[in-house]
Amino acid sequence: MKRLLPILLLVVISTSCKSKKSYSSKKRQAYSVKVENSSKKPSKDAESIVKFAKTFTGTRYKYGGTTKKGMDCSGLIYTSFKEHNISLPRSTSGLRSYGDWVDLKEVNVGDLVFFATNKNSRSVNHVGIVTDVRPGNVEFIHASTSRGVMISSIAEKYWYFAFVQARRVL
Repeated sequence: MKRLLPILLLVVISTSCKSKKSYSSKKRQAYSVKVENSSKKPSKDAESIVKFAKTFTGTRYKYGGTTKKGMDCSGLIYTSFKEHNISLPRSTSGLRSYGDWVDLKEVNVGDLVFFATNKNSRSVNHVGIVTDVRPGNVEFIHASTSRGVMISSIAEKYWYFAFVQARRVL
């Protein structure tokens, strides 16, 4: 009995330490984004703003952050445009009505894209800057709460369904 107890205890501990998450090996589903003006050349200001925003790639997420030590989504936009002497609102709620509304088919590099990422809500709470426009795909840089400043694609299922609007400020 004394030998059986440590073995039984070892079995219980080893089975209880398994991860509860299940991972799918399925490839991420991608959606095609209709883009009509993918050949339209972006302005020099837009290219410069995007180039500066990309210098923050990998910066960790920090609510209210605007530096390499930490950055949030609207802080990335605010800082990138401010570096080029363009004053924008600091918050996502201020940005969502700033500039001119643009159809997703007409977006260009430097435009802002807005998303609703809260479940059961279509209220805008996330923003990014368009970095690349190709037929069927629009890429944008943003500050993700889980992975920091990164480039994503609207063709990814998550962003495709979270997309709300695009705005042009340049």
